[in-house]
Amino acid sequence: MLTAPETTAKVKTSPVNGRGVRRSGLSSEIADRLREMIQEGELAPASRIMEKELCEYFEISKTPLREALKVLVAEGLIKHRQHLGYHISEIDIDEIGAIFDVLHGLEELAGRQLCIGIDEDALSAIERKHQAMLVQHANGKRTAYFRLNQEIHQMIVDAARNPVLSSIYANLMAKIHRARGVANAESLRWQESLLEHEQIMQALSTGSASLPQVLREHSEHTATEVMKALHLLASQTAASRHAITPSNQSISTRR
Repeated sequence: MLTAPETTAKVKTSPVNGRGVRRSGLSSEIADRLREMIQEGELAPASRIMEKELCEYFEISKTPLREALKVLVAEGLIKHRQHLGYHISEIDIDEIGAIFDVLHGLEELAGRQLCIGIDEDALSAIERKHQAMLVQHANGKRTAYFRLNQEIHQMIVDAARNPVLSSIYANLMAKIHRARGVANAESLRWQESLLEHEQIMQALSTGSASLPQVLREHSEHTATEVMKALHLLASQTAASRHAITPSNQSISTRR
């Protein structure tokens, strides 16, 4: 089960506690941190939230935690049922698959436009972002790598200079961000993804006619990995509902 990340020792004299949460605007800070943990896959879909554990983890009382949970319930990231408590919302796998089908075509469309030409400043910016992503890969920073990866894809689409394409792409990518975060947390395809990005950069910098296909295939490979991870998680969740007690499905923290 996915758990909350390890953190540094407590710093009680600081306005920021040991979990990186500021004491001012506490419920908002907690909501932001939980939202990030859910979106990045650190907290698994269907996991039960144990308020006592989270209060200990964030070093807070129940009041700001419950205020934060209400915000995330309103956003649809968390569900609350009477007598059953709070759970992380599950992901609609069919919807994610349908979105990916559209994204494949959008990336290919951007690639066809970029074969005609790409602005040098845009290319340089993408190359700098790619180098920054390589650094995160070398340092084993999976979450930072993932964020830069997402930014690179949006920059590539934006470089096609079609505002409608960019807007639709950004909107759909936002819809699958959480699903990709969950898969990213469990995936072993990190190295393969990096190699595919190298191929994309090569095709982009040379204006290769292969760019549309390279972009589409990378998108398809990503979708395959994400869908595999989501189906595996769904099967594990279904099995756990029959095989283990609710307390074993809760969000826990590593000490």
